[in-house]
Amino acid sequence: MIRDWADDLRGGDLEAATDHFQLPSLAQNGTAPIELTTRDQVRAFNASLPCGAELTEAEDHGHFTIATFELTERPGAGECGTGVGETAKTAFVIEEGLITRWIRVVDEDELAPPAEGPVV
Repeated sequence: MIRDWADDLRGGDLEAATDHFQLPSLAQNGTAPIELTTRDQVRAFNASLPCGAELTEAEDHGHFTIATFELTERPGAGECGTGVGETAKTAFVIEEGLITRWIRVVDEDELAPPAEGPVV
């Protein structure tokens, strides 16, 4: 399911990517949680993601599946730019074969202090 969603998004097929979400669902991408209650909202959320993504790993963590992606360019308005080749993680909840929760996971590397300059 997660691989299918990522493949559809990376290929620029927003309609197919939208079909992988249950209504209502919840999305959180570095923002407050957003409840998605319509297909238009899910489509807009998918369209807001600037990068495509190729699934490289998925780990079961109880109710959540943590997916690791390698970021790519994708057709559409988004532009991944310097993100291409980087990794990103998302926690998914899948119910009845559909995404009900999409939550960006911050990597430990993103929390590390900068390598340069004094550490205070």
